[in-house]
Amino acid sequence: MTAADKRYVVGITGASGAIYGIRLAECLLQAGCIVHLLVTDAGWRVLKEELGWEVTRRQEAIERAFGERAGRIVYHPIQDIGASIASGSYRVQGMIIMPCSMGTLSSLAHGSSDNLMGRAADVMMKEGRPLIIVPRETPMHAIHLENMLKLAHMGVRIVPAMPAFYYHPKTLDDIVNFLVGKVLDILDIEHQLFRRWGEPDGTAARHEQ
Repeated sequence: MTAADKRYVVGITGASGAIYGIRLAECLLQAGCIVHLLVTDAGWRVLKEELGWEVTRRQEAIERAFGERAGRIVYHPIQDIGASIASGSYRVQGMIIMPCSMGTLSSLAHGSSDNLMGRAADVMMKEGRPLIIVPRETPMHAIHLENMLKLAHMGVRIVPAMPAFYYHPKTLDDIVNFLVGKVLDILDIEHQLFRRWGEPDGTAARHEQ
């Protein structure tokens, strides 16, 4: 299967860190993949407050943000439970919720799929397809941790939004790229977003906007 045949679901919730999901979508598009994009209502608010998006017309906002690559994005309204990705018969290579709020995490852990985000994630679990969540909350209490443990037992990969500093990040982009790169590693998608441990300085290519 070529990159152009690969389809991934990217979910963005109302947790702080919307830039993570946007950068991930950019990288998947650059790799030639098709991105099915899901954004909760709270996620749209974060996109407006953190990234300055004008979100009144959401499809137009996506086209402005991704430019010519927006044609490879399939945007699904969060309440469209009849969307293609709501069915296990529709093949995708995986789903990433980045960032993942504690509310969304709880709904996944308890099988409560009352919107397309929860339903699409439930499909990933029941079909045995890769599901990656990037929780963005601190500090965490016992219920948060119990929910993550429950999902981990079900095979969900959990990548907390924890940057590393061994590669000497210089900018906010460097920190964002590191976390996105860790997710791409799990998906086995090649990238040069950060310098890996053991590599000489200066080998990581800067992210192309």
